[in-house]
Amino acid sequence: FVDLLTRVYALDAQTGKLLWKTKAGDHPRAKSTGSPAVYDGRIYVPMSAMETTTGAVNTYECCSFRGHLVALDANTGEKLWRTFVISEEPMPRGKNAQGVTLYGPAGGSIWNSPTIDPKRKRVYVGTGNGYTSPAAVGTDSVIAFDMDNGKIVWQHQEVKGDAFINNCGARGNPGDNCPETLGPDYDFGGSSLILHTLPNGKDILVAGTKGGLSIAFDLDKNGEVLWKTTLFERAPGAAGLIVFGGTSDGTTVYYPLNQAGAMVAAVNLADGSRKWTSSAITGERNGIAAATSGLPGVVFAGAQGGILRALSSIDGHVLWEYNTAVEFQTKNGIAARGGSMGQPGPTIVGGMVFAASGYVGGGTSTAGNVMLAFGLE
Repeated sequence: FVDLLTRVYALDAQTGKLLWKTKAGDHPRAKSTGSPAVYDGRIYVPMSAMETTTGAVNTYECCSFRGHLVALDANTGEKLWRTFVISEEPMPRGKNAQGVTLYGPAGGSIWNSPTIDPKRKRVYVGTGNGYTSPAAVGTDSVIAFDMDNGKIVWQHQEVKGDAFINNCGARGNPGDNCPETLGPDYDFGGSSLILHTLPNGKDILVAGTKGGLSIAFDLDKNGEVLWKTTLFERAPGAAGLIVFGGTSDGTTVYYPLNQAGAMVAAVNLADGSRKWTSSAITGERNGIAAATSGLPGVVFAGAQGGILRALSSIDGHVLWEYNTAVEFQTKNGIAARGGSMGQPGPTIVGGMVFAASGYVGGGTSTAGNVMLAFGLE
């Protein structure tokens, strides 16, 4: 497992004894926000940073972090390779009004967990926005890495010129750290890429963007776009429409929509056509930032207002729903209350559905402290 400060740990699963510990990142603002992927004796660690939040502070030398993927030996923690999504090294690009040196290019954080393709020996990630203008190639992109050596095999940049830093205005002021034109922050966020084989045997990679697009890539043609579907009626804000990702059953991908009403949209994997959109949750002013989860016939979606829904994968009708934003009597006797649902979708195993309630992700989210277990009556 990896902690927020990019330290990777291996423990003996039976005793908890520390086997090894490695620091994967060396930038002072580096963070680990996406889960690592483990395959065939290697650990692939995605690297992100918090320069998007500190970059606007005029005493900060904005910005020098570039998103990258690190491969470690799972047995020893040895670093095998590291590849940056932006090839150019950051260089001084002038000074701000306070005389602080500014750097660039920067950005392209990898917020999501890598997707493994054993057949082609590749690892896929989606990248974040740029921090500096002009946003470099490698930002707002889907990137395929060679699993053995980390070389970039192909990449697709969906949005060009997307430089975004929190707490900046729409247009930067001369002398500050902000991009000349802000955003729109339509990157791939925390949404992991979905690898699927269609019924006809064709392998595709499906991505969802904060800008509200679902995109399918042809893996046998180095990422050629097969189809692209728009999932919004009006352009979303910087908070994003697809934030932490969807779930798929092999024929359909189900995306949570982070907008008023908290709907879920079902998209046909074969051609990108929309199959259905679920009904709105009455009174839900925000949406669903959390990832959806699924099992055959059912899609689970938890809204920021605290409503957890089970939807029919056939037509999206509500099978059941539960308000988690209430007080609970807990198994360990600690006072508890649910709140907003965010980030991961529910975990489904052994006939049970496990869901956390109380995620705080900004805006009007409500804090809480419960894990809930749902079972069949």
